[in-house]
Amino acid sequence: MIGNFIIRTLILNLLTFWLVLTGNEKSSPAIKVQLTQVFENIQTPRPIQVLPMPGDAKDLLILLQEGRVLRCAIDGKSASSSTFLDITHLDLIDNAFEEGLLGMVFHPNFHSNRLFYIYHTLQNPKRSVLTERRVVDIKSFSLDAGYQREVLSIPQPYWNHNSGIPCFGPDGYLYLSTGDGGKANDPHDHSQNTFSLLGKILRIDVDSKSGDLAYGIPAGNPFLGIPGYREEIWALGLRNPWRIHWDFTGGRLFCADVGQHLREEVNLIERGGNYGWNFREGTEPFPGKADLNRTFDHINPVFEYGHDQGTSISGGCVYYGEKNSELTGKYIFGDWGTGRSWALQVDSSNKAFAQEISFWVNDSRINPTAAFVNGKPRSPFKPVNFCMGKNEEIFVLDWQGRIYRSI
Repeated sequence: MIGNFIIRTLILNLLTFWLVLTGNEKSSPAIKVQLTQVFENIQTPRPIQVLPMPGDAKDLLILLQEGRVLRCAIDGKSASSSTFLDITHLDLIDNAFEEGLLGMVFHPNFHSNRLFYIYHTLQNPKRSVLTERRVVDIKSFSLDAGYQREVLSIPQPYWNHNSGIPCFGPDGYLYLSTGDGGKANDPHDHSQNTFSLLGKILRIDVDSKSGDLAYGIPAGNPFLGIPGYREEIWALGLRNPWRIHWDFTGGRLFCADVGQHLREEVNLIERGGNYGWNFREGTEPFPGKADLNRTFDHINPVFEYGHDQGTSISGGCVYYGEKNSELTGKYIFGDWGTGRSWALQVDSSNKAFAQEISFWVNDSRINPTAAFVNGKPRSPFKPVNFCMGKNEEIFVLDWQGRIYRSI
């Protein structure tokens, strides 16, 4: 059985690799995208997110995993910055690889309520926390240091698989992805456990309260009133989403889910959907489970790739800018391990076609083909996020401390 499983996996890896390179039948050259490095004169260690400030503000925010949020000029040329938020005094990090400040989002009604939300880890006990903060006034955009409200706290058994970057959907509700709790194999079976908030996508109402909760459960949540289910759950069966992204124009919720040893996947999230982990990794049965033959309703990824192409997917965003027409309407994402990046076109029937992206600064490609050393990729470029800017252009974040913008 194991031998057959390995053979099937190798065949699937080769087939997926061939499809990506050939576009199913035709050769498809990589899309060449020119970038420029920005914020070169500002220290940005382990950047996690670039977030434009609401309205007509001329600045943007840069989230650093260590726990700081910098306010910088939107053109990216200035050597000066200010600190908008600093939570480094909190006990955020035990292992700096996946813990820390992991995301931020503005409330849809920010201009009237001045609220925003940050998602981060805390220690002793180890947990992931969604906290509501606000600014004093819109004009100064200064932090109201005296106000914070803990919306949600989720216990974490291990340091990894914390997911991150909450977002508001077109319905005005907050969507939050959570990892399976960490370690390997989902040892506590959190992802399929409907009593657990781990390994899920949650949908909550931050503007109301249900019972003793600090948030409301929206009408329309798939498991509302069903015994044995946490009502916050919107979808389940995920390993370590990095990250989710609402494409308002296309009406789709994308989720890039980091795999373990076999497959990296892009999912289109459906209400009440089960994405298979830890019985499946991508479209394959997960060999770490004793019962490989268990069948249940699950949704396959819309796109996946094997570990001959990458080892840790970094999700991004759908592009609607004006300067790179070849990317219009496509989901832009990459791989943290190899630096390979793709533009994913999804048609009306949810069939997907991926085309590789080569990123260039002047005449130098910043994501060349990675070398594999002892089976592990070595790349000079580690994309951790792809963020939309003020005019729908893309910021490309390299976890090693560099930030680029499409031109």
